[in-house]
Amino acid sequence: MAARGPRLPDRAGPDAAAGVGGPVAGRADPHRPNWEALSQAPSWAHLFGTDAIGRDVFARVLAGGRLSLGIGILASLIALVLGLGYGALAGYLGGFIERAMVRVLDVMSALPFLLLVILLLTLFERSLWLLLGAIGGYVWIDLARVVRAEAARLREAPFVLAARAAGASTSQVLRWHLLPNLLPLALVYLGLILPQAILVESFLGFLGLSVDEPAASWGTLLAEGAQEIDHAPWTLLFPALFLTATLAAFQFLGDGLRDWLDVSGRTDGGLPGGGADAGAGMGPGVGVGGAKAGGGAGAAVRGGVL
Repeated sequence: MAARGPRLPDRAGPDAAAGVGGPVAGRADPHRPNWEALSQAPSWAHLFGTDAIGRDVFARVLAGGRLSLGIGILASLIALVLGLGYGALAGYLGGFIERAMVRVLDVMSALPFLLLVILLLTLFERSLWLLLGAIGGYVWIDLARVVRAEAARLREAPFVLAARAAGASTSQVLRWHLLPNLLPLALVYLGLILPQAILVESFLGFLGLSVDEPAASWGTLLAEGAQEIDHAPWTLLFPALFLTATLAAFQFLGDGLRDWLDVSGRTDGGLPGGGADAGAGMGPGVGVGGAKAGGGAGAAVRGGVL
């Protein structure tokens, strides 16, 4: 038989789920039913109450958060690699190749990509790598656009022209000169796509396409809570609050990093917003690494790139 990648935990009992969800603080097992505490309201014994089969909601929210955050972070890193590599290559090569690669992004943006992800997870046997690849493939497109715009601006910068004149190959210019200057921009945008990846995972979990019982993510907890909302509304309320707070926190973190690096670019003598192309890619005031064409080499040297 052909070797398979690691699978998501299936209905194999609480021990299998612990491999992904991990141990949760306290003595409550997030996966073990308690038939003497069915649908109990929040109390000192169960801070967030229990669900329809007596499982502690607080423990399940913590375990589900660990799973959702882990999947979101790994999927965002996949998107970072795809977007940074694709965008840097398209922006540096320019000309017909750049236009063709941009058209590919346009076509992918026009597709109902989330529906394709759902179809992919429905048709094929679900595994951790398939889930990560599907989510990462959904959120990388905007990052590639932003990186492409900044790479197109930097390809005429003095330090890139000097590297070309010294005989550096395309891979050397990308590896030693462009990518180090594009990485801060990509990391800022990573803080903005991370909540998107977590939200996509939660949406897939709500549809039953993320993880199987007994493991739980915030999406699966929301689906369970929606079924119990009439007699146990706390099973929906607390996962929703944790998901909303986490998404807002990462969004504020991304905005703060963006503003901090934007101010750093201005104090280095760059243009606010990182130039017209980069600003158009990320929206008003989001550009990073905003060195003018004449000052880009100096900013790169100060950053230790050359």
